[in-house]
Amino acid sequence: MLEVSGLSAHYGRAHILEDVGFSVAAGEVAVLLGRNGAGKSTTMKTIMGLVRPSAGRVTFLGQDLAGAPPYAIARAGIGYVPEERRIFADLTVDENLAVGRRAAPAGMQPWTPERLFALFPNLAAMRKRPGGRMSGGEQQMLTIARTLMGNPKLLLLDEPSEGLAPVIVERMAAAIGAIKAGGLSILLAEQNLHFAGLVADRAVVIETGRVRWTGSMAALDAADEVRQRYLSL
Repeated sequence: MLEVSGLSAHYGRAHILEDVGFSVAAGEVAVLLGRNGAGKSTTMKTIMGLVRPSAGRVTFLGQDLAGAPPYAIARAGIGYVPEERRIFADLTVDENLAVGRRAAPAGMQPWTPERLFALFPNLAAMRKRPGGRMSGGEQQMLTIARTLMGNPKLLLLDEPSEGLAPVIVERMAAAIGAIKAGGLSILLAEQNLHFAGLVADRAVVIETGRVRWTGSMAALDAADEVRQRYLSL
């Protein structure tokens, strides 16, 4: 579904990504794992067109989207949940969801508020509450729900477990599992190895803007040297 090859990106003169390559299969949850500052978020932003690549390809369903504007990438079927959440604080839950609404592609079951409230029951009880009066975990649920209202074929989730209480992390893992069961492909960026292990099929380990290791989560669990070298704090 998604293939990234030879991807490089800069912030000014700083070379942040260098020759990054990996793929995401249909129906798969793949995770970009790495320490803070490894290049995970920049990879997500470059895929989404928020950072312009200096080299490389981002191929989605056969279409090269590298360097395309974010709106074109969203229209192609990629949904993006940023690390900063960026909900509309003055809008209610219902209004935030309405902002994200986009027609579903032919043959795809559309996401509706009712379907999302079944996925995130906490949101159902606060439909008229402004986003700014919600907890961090509730805001994270809302930003994922708002993105799903756009009916993407691939969902990019940047650090969804960051700053959440353990019980909310478990609920978030269950929600991601349900989203995957519905057929949606997911690319996740995470530092939390435990959370990644709950939801991901395959890991791409990134460090200083380069891919250092790729394999199944089971293989990563057995790769002590990889975890110690690139993921331990």
